[in-house]
Amino acid sequence: MAQGDTLVNALIGAAVGTVAGAVLPLGPLLGGLTAGYLEGGDRSDGLRVGLYAGLIALIPLGLGGFVVGSLFGLFAIGAGPDGLAFGAIGIAFMLLVFLLYVAYVVGLSAVGGWIGNYVKYDTELGS
Repeated sequence: MAQGDTLVNALIGAAVGTVAGAVLPLGPLLGGLTAGYLEGGDRSDGLRVGLYAGLIALIPLGLGGFVVGSLFGLFAIGAGPDGLAFGAIGIAFMLLVFLLYVAYVVGLSAVGGWIGNYVKYDTELGS
């Protein structure tokens, strides 16, 4: 876990963000903050590693979204013409929710990475 080891710091930040995101509304921010603090460098390095942490943290969400989306597809197949419309609307809704969640997780992780870098170099907490 050396300063500047981007992949390791992003993985640690993603783990923190995933666990914290399960219990806290701003959990991805904590994951990005952890990754940015560990990364060091300048502000753009903190922002970049926070972004990577957010993208890695989306992997479990993508798997869960695939399962839920598949259920909507199964409902659409077995329910006739009305069920097909229900399934299509459900899939469109899940896609919209997924895109909003991607923006939420990746955005907060990137901001957290920037803040983590700021805390490390420009506050007394980082010394």
